[in-house]
Amino acid sequence: MKQWIGISEFVAVAEQQSFTKAAKQLGISVAQVSRNIAELEASLAIKLLYRSTRSVSLTEEGLLYLQHCRHLVASLDEANRTLANLKATPRGQIKLTAPVFYGETRIAPLLHDFMLRYPDTELDLQLSNNKLDLVQGGYDLAIRLGTLESSSLIARKLASRTQYVVAAPAYLAQHGTPTSLTALAQHQCLTGTVANWRFMQQGKIVQFKPQGRIVCNSGVALRDAALKGLGLVQLPDYYVSDNLQQGELVAVLSELRQPDEGIWAIYPQNRHLSAKVRVLVDYLASKLS
Repeated sequence: MKQWIGISEFVAVAEQQSFTKAAKQLGISVAQVSRNIAELEASLAIKLLYRSTRSVSLTEEGLLYLQHCRHLVASLDEANRTLANLKATPRGQIKLTAPVFYGETRIAPLLHDFMLRYPDTELDLQLSNNKLDLVQGGYDLAIRLGTLESSSLIARKLASRTQYVVAAPAYLAQHGTPTSLTALAQHQCLTGTVANWRFMQQGKIVQFKPQGRIVCNSGVALRDAALKGLGLVQLPDYYVSDNLQQGELVAVLSELRQPDEGIWAIYPQNRHLSAKVRVLVDYLASKLS
């Protein structure tokens, strides 16, 4: 690591324009800063700094060298923080956002368990079906469902979800069970905020526009309407899995079901993933999968 000697000191002096301030920043003596920079200049056979009793300035070569050394020092600092975070215990506030129903029923209980495990953590959870701006809102993390839009955010898949088309047994007994999208068009469909239902047909994703008497932006309300025999609805498994197990709802068109979609943890790529967020994401992945 001899080639690194003096680089941190050189960057500190160049930015502070003072050996004394650089020494204070690095936590070493002024003499040590001076010796290390002198050794760096000797190894390069180039003068990097002009020194006087009152000021410090960069030579032309020093200015060019500084541009590269800043990146080296920043990368080294990032590497050191990453290793330190591997050993760190989660503490401090975690601010995240999640969709309302999935957040209430799946994410919030796991977060509460996480806080019991790590009592030095604090939680700021905002439930919203709107895609909030993570950077502007100061969020550490967001939970997103389904197909992600293209963005600069980093995404990690936590789990998968299955979309079901379901109806009450009484509805199917009265109106029949659809076996194709053509037949589905003849049925009452309970629609939400998604304009089209997605299916897999002949190896391709196809869109179906549902029609019916009820339009509502609440999956819970649409599930209630389906349970009461008012029509068919397409909802993710976390809405209807218990009802399917108990026979209160029946899945139809299973052979046309689209592939499972992702449940994601996303965070800004330029934000260092702190220990508390890294451990939380690992925890959610282990529980949700």
